[in-house]
Amino acid sequence: MAAAATPQDIAALSFEDALAELEAIVRRLESGTGKLDEAIEAYERGAALKRHCEARLQQARTRLEKVVLGPDGNVGAEPTDLG
Repeated sequence: MAAAATPQDIAALSFEDALAELEAIVRRLESGTGKLDEAIEAYERGAALKRHCEARLQQARTRLEKVVLGPDGNVGAEPTDLG
């Protein structure tokens, strides 16, 4: 199964904005209010927001792994364990 393409409006969001919207969707879905069709659409958008957040975190992790200060204070290129 191929990964779904990220909608442009989601791709333009910062990590923080995407996470805030995802949290709002989760609260709305957990409340159980609204129509079934709206809940399905919100779930689909939430899944896209989750993928976007995960991709942004991976990008940040990759950037951090490239820039690490060595013991002598100089910038080195050592992997960083963020997990």
